[in-house]
Amino acid sequence: MSAADGAGFRTWRRTVRRTLKRTWRRTWARGVARPRRLALAAALLAVSFAGLWTLYELVPLPMSDIVVYRAEGEAAATGGDLYGFTVTKWHLPATYPPFAALLFIPTTWLSLSTLKVVCVLVNAALLALLIHLSCKAARLRHAAGAVPAVLAATALGLWLEPVFQTFVFGQVNLALACLVLWDLSRPDGARFKGFATGIAAGIKLTPALFALYLLITGRVKAAATALAGFTVSVLLGLLFLPGASVEFWTRRMFETGRVGKAWIVDNQSLQGLIARLLHDPEPGMLWAVAALLTGAAGLAVARRVYLRRGLDAWGVLVTAVTALLVSPISWSHHWVWCIPLLALLAAHARDVLWRRALPAAITLAFTARTLWIVPHAGDLDLHLPWWQQPLASPYPLLGLALLATLAWWTRHAPARPAEPGRIPPPRAAERLGTRAGTG
Repeated sequence: MSAADGAGFRTWRRTVRRTLKRTWRRTWARGVARPRRLALAAALLAVSFAGLWTLYELVPLPMSDIVVYRAEGEAAATGGDLYGFTVTKWHLPATYPPFAALLFIPTTWLSLSTLKVVCVLVNAALLALLIHLSCKAARLRHAAGAVPAVLAATALGLWLEPVFQTFVFGQVNLALACLVLWDLSRPDGARFKGFATGIAAGIKLTPALFALYLLITGRVKAAATALAGFTVSVLLGLLFLPGASVEFWTRRMFETGRVGKAWIVDNQSLQGLIARLLHDPEPGMLWAVAALLTGAAGLAVARRVYLRRGLDAWGVLVTAVTALLVSPISWSHHWVWCIPLLALLAAHARDVLWRRALPAAITLAFTARTLWIVPHAGDLDLHLPWWQQPLASPYPLLGLALLATLAWWTRHAPARPAEPGRIPPPRAAERLGTRAGTG
């Protein structure tokens, strides 16, 4: 055999070997690895919810908010006084617009014990959906389309403090986040884009800031559609609950004290941070000025992230964080937007701005529950020493740090017009970040 024949044989042998290896890997992935991963992910999910059930048996979860929702639905169905009742041992009143009460009517069709079980199952499905939508928005296509990955992330995401508290109280935060993220992740030319965001604002007022984000980023049609969705929710409330609607929109929506005390550690908004820092239960004008400046700065950063970097998903996230910061009260379970944040950080883990350790550090911050470690019985929240303040306000501090970091990043980035509805993949963002010299 000549040297040329020998070289050709060796090349052919290497080609055959690579082909067989690729075929074997593909066969393993489809025939063995995927079912195995699916089984492991399902087992992890089962163990996670078994842990939740065990915890419920040891320390019964109050799920107080689902009790309020049920009472709101009953008042809407029977013509009762929607804003005159209180329920549970904490004497909780209704605080949502009348449109939300109409949506809560089906909760009256079930017993309270059955409703709690249904609430847990629905929130579990919504958590999986939010993870899927977050991965899709971050262009983590493999994770978004892989059922085992979504199930495993759901099992672990349950124990993030904001998500866990949503389950504990039976809250609607996951539903609202899914509604907004699904709506705003669609291409700008999509039919009725913004309408679902307007409906979300009709249920709970804070998502209204997303309509303003659409407006300042030049998507006037989507912003108008969001306004139309919100208007529809108000009109439906006025049609079926006229008295309650007049009462809410003229008086109750301004009574923030009905929601709860702003200074307790549960409140992870800017007002809660300032109140605890100054040991003042009513920071008043100081908070109002800080909230106004933060709101303006947050929206400016969201606009620049979209227009200069073309990163619409980051713009949506910045808007969500801004809304949580400037809202008078943002309970810790309102911060379920940590799910999209972690997905975006994971997608950009190779970028020079986002170090690989950052997603793990942020995950730890949302899992550590430091706000519950500090003394908070009675009014101890108002008397914390300076070194406990970061532990009592981890989420607003993270939110402010995120806004500051992205403001610096966009300032040092070259201008890049946004492509409507498009979120550049992580590698494209990485190349752009490298050219900008960010670090």
